[in-house]
Parts: sequence; structure tokens; C-alpha cells
Amino acid sequence: MSHQAHLHESHPDIIKRLNRAEGHLRSVIAMIEAQRPCIDVAQQLHAVEKAVCQAKKTLIQDHLDHCLEDAAGALGSEQRRAIDEFKTITKYL
Repeated sequence: MSHQAHLHESHPDIIKRLNRAEGHLRSVIAMIEAQRPCIDVAQQLHAVEKAVCQAKKTLIQDHLDHCLEDAAGALGSEQRRAIDEFKTITKYL
């Protein structure tokens, strides 16, 4: 299995999203250190969690859309349907 470096079109957006999440996480730490109300901290943690999860989903979908397609190559209709179903169901992760 080859692990070739490859930049996808979505990678710059994923990096921006993760950098924002990193900034939010630093804010959460500062909020806890400043003894801010738990509800405020929880709200910011939720934002960090959502940002990281969305970055992960985008990365996985991009991988499936590009790398899986490249690896699969030309397929018969039955195999194509199975891959398309797999790609669809991963959206619910």
C-alpha cells in the first residue's frame, strides 16, 4: 500500500477549520483558567468538537471521492453500486 503525499482541494479548507478550532480550544483553556461559567465553557467546547468533526468528515469524504475512486479504477455496475452505497452511508458517520 503506497502512502503518497497528495494535496486535495479540500485540504486548505480543512487546515483553516482546524486552525480555527485550535484558537477556540485555547479560548476554552483560558475560560477555565478564568473560572468562567460552565455553560459558557461547554458552549465553546461544543464549537471545537463540531469544527474537528466537520474537518474529519470532509477529509474522509474527500478521500473516498478521490483516493478510493483512483484505487477502484474501472468497475462493473454491481461493484460500482456497492462503492457508491459505501460512499453514501459514510456521510452518516
